[in-house]
Amino acid sequence: MTTPTDAVTVAAPPAALATFVAINFIACDPEYRDRFETLFKSRAHAIERAPGFLHMEVLQPTREGGDHLVVSHWTDQAAFDHWRTSPEFAEGHRRGFEDVRRAREEGRKPPMTSRMETFSVLCR
Repeated sequence: MTTPTDAVTVAAPPAALATFVAINFIACDPEYRDRFETLFKSRAHAIERAPGFLHMEVLQPTREGGDHLVVSHWTDQAAFDHWRTSPEFAEGHRRGFEDVRRAREEGRKPPMTSRMETFSVLCR
């Protein structure tokens, strides 16, 4: 028999867990670092509308000359692949792509470069 003071616990459904993670390693020229960080802090948040997107961290290097890491978590690789070809991807990267394009047109080295690696989640 239960009394009014007995607590009933209902388990919440588990949150969606990532099965796929993409990490973008971004190297910035020292004079571009503040601009890069400002772009991310004022970003369009377009990725958050992408089906299958779960969350993202932007990691700032703790040593001079280190890469920034953009770590995005996805329900699966298909969701990530869809994001990479979507209009929202272009919207979310427009300002950074414009900086790179402008530097190339002016014959300068791009102020940042990136290298993407993808991973399947092996265990938690």
